[in-house]
Amino acid sequence: MSLFTSLTTAISGMNAQSRALGHISDNVANSQTIGFKRTDTHFEDLLTQSSSRIHTPGAVFATPEATVSLQGSLEMVDNPLSIALSGNGLFSVARPAGRSADGSMAFDDQQLFTRAGDFRKDSSGYLVNGSGYALQGWGVGADGSLNQGVIAPIHVDERPLPARETTAAALTANLPKSPSSSDPINSQFQIYNAAGDRKTVELTWARGADPNTWTVSAGDGASVIGTQTLVFDGATGRAPAGSALTFTGNFGQGSQTVTLDLSNVTQHAGTAYEQSKFTVNGETSGSFRSVSIRDSGDVVVSYDNGASRTIGRVPVVTFNNPDALQRMDGQAFGLTAEAGMMQVQASGTKGAGTISASAVEHSNVDIAAEFTKLIVAQRAYTANTRIVTTTDQMLEETINMRR
Repeated sequence: MSLFTSLTTAISGMNAQSRALGHISDNVANSQTIGFKRTDTHFEDLLTQSSSRIHTPGAVFATPEATVSLQGSLEMVDNPLSIALSGNGLFSVARPAGRSADGSMAFDDQQLFTRAGDFRKDSSGYLVNGSGYALQGWGVGADGSLNQGVIAPIHVDERPLPARETTAAALTANLPKSPSSSDPINSQFQIYNAAGDRKTVELTWARGADPNTWTVSAGDGASVIGTQTLVFDGATGRAPAGSALTFTGNFGQGSQTVTLDLSNVTQHAGTAYEQSKFTVNGETSGSFRSVSIRDSGDVVVSYDNGASRTIGRVPVVTFNNPDALQRMDGQAFGLTAEAGMMQVQASGTKGAGTISASAVEHSNVDIAAEFTKLIVAQRAYTANTRIVTTTDQMLEETINMRR
């Protein structure tokens, strides 16, 4: 065995422990960083020659070992835009790259992912985390449908919500099978016109000669604007499927047509009319009030008129081998071939983790464990320096043999 080989082996040991110390230092420094994933150290033996008769020391090499798949602890916070993942997956984020010619925000094309869910709304209306990355998700069309084919930065529009006239309504009620009087039954409900003003519609229920037949009329206070006859099933007491009353009137903003769903109106035992639920699809205008993210991943904008709109949904991106993702600045990770193909899916489906709203995931660094590693790395480094010192002394003795 060459003394020089022992010297180079010990130096490689010092280099390896120096790398380990660097990983420990990084972990300890980021122990309070939201979404940070610690880096462990893997030591690998490098041999030049080894058999049953001779073994020549080689070297040791330290490589980083990622822990992207290891969960950090979750903490509930007051921020309604903070989200955390429990289980497998990451959030898709985009890195801002300045502004386009029209003043809109531009984003880098590189696909990035993170577990750092401390998002907030910036001055441009995007949801960005503490590292400045914008949260990406599925958009919602004008008809309320979710576009799961594309993920893009989620933008919050703070423009006022315009008034919307009522075009559809639904009634859940029960007509008495044995009414206490033969007089018609009267009830009222309110709809919205195009200006968002509430207007009253009067309903009048009149029983026919057949005890299972009722005629309902809608009025605007001055005239009848719609009539429908319902024949209830004598056995179940239910109205025919698809039953509806369509009426047209002028409620202050010109002609307005409303379809009232009567499918959930029944005729059961009793002597009085009982109305349990009434819904309409119109609303007054409203100013932006707040935005929040729910456990489902839905991004919801609320207005001061009580209305709310879902503007997007946050998906979860999973990989076969997330520990092989490329580490980037700001607790972000980039694609690699070793990580496998990305799969974008809804929270809690197909092995994806679940989203917790108003929560953040802390780093998965255990300070006590890192201090233990620190002591071990220090002792191992010191031991290697002793080998260097001893080898140097032996080489000096060898040189002095000629004197």
